[in-house]
Amino acid sequence: MISYGVYQLFNLIMFLMLVKVLLSWFPNINWYNEPFCSLRKFTDIFFEPFRKVIPPIGMIDISPILAFFVLGIVQQLLFALLLKLGL
Repeated sequence: MISYGVYQLFNLIMFLMLVKVLLSWFPNINWYNEPFCSLRKFTDIFFEPFRKVIPPIGMIDISPILAFFVLGIVQQLLFALLLKLGL
């Protein structure tokens, strides 16, 4: 089913976002080397809009929390819509 595939795609995106957040706790990671560069570029697509709205508080960036929340809502709404359409 298409709806299940879309749901799993959102899960993959959120997993990659989680990996990026966890790796950000390690200061010795060079985000300009692969595979970290690709991970940063991909996840920043989802984090940047929220960083523009909510700046970091001290050294804490809370934009990923909002990104996870909004992406989860979009995932549920899109999944429900696709199920209603029979996809």
